Amino acid sequence: MRGLAAIGLFVALLAAGAAQAVTPDEMLKDPALEARARALSGELRCMVCQNQSIDDSEAPLAKDLRLLVRERLTQGDSDRQVLDFLVARYGNFVLLRPPVEWQTLLLWGLPPLALVAGLIGLVMAARRRPTFAAEPPVLSGDEQKKLAALAKAGE
Repeated sequence: MRGLAAIGLFVALLAAGAAQAVTPDEMLKDPALEARARALSGELRCMVCQNQSIDDSEAPLAKDLRLLVRERLTQGDSDRQVLDFLVARYGNFVLLRPPVEWQTLLLWGLPPLALVAGLIGLVMAARRRPTFAAEPPVLSGDEQKKLAALAKAGE
C-alpha cells in the first residue's frame, strides 16, 4: 500500500511540474480565441528556455510573446498570420517544429544520420568480436609435453 501512495505522490508532483505558466490575467474572455492562443503558444519556443514552449515557460519574454499572440488574435489575425508575424520577427527558431528547409536540413537530418552511424558501428563491432569455439582446440604432442613440463616445474 505504501508503494501505491509513493507512486501517487510521484505522479502528482510530475503533474504539478508540468503546469502551464499562463496566468489568469493573460487569458482571453472568449474561450474559442483562448483555445487558439493556447494551441499557438504550444507551437512557439521560448527563446530564453529554448526547450519549452512559451505556454510552459515562466520567462518574461515568454509572457510577452503569449500576450503578443493574444493581441494579434483579438485584432483578427488568423493562426497562420500570427505565426508568420513571429517568424518574420524572430526567424524559424521561434517555432518548436521548424519547417524542413535547406537552412534546417542539418537539424532534421542529423538525428537519423547519427542513428544509422550508431547502428553501423554496432554491427562492425559485433563482427570484429572474436567468436569462441564450443570446444577448446586439441594440443599437439609438443604442446602437451611443454604443458606437462610446466606443470611439473610448478609443483
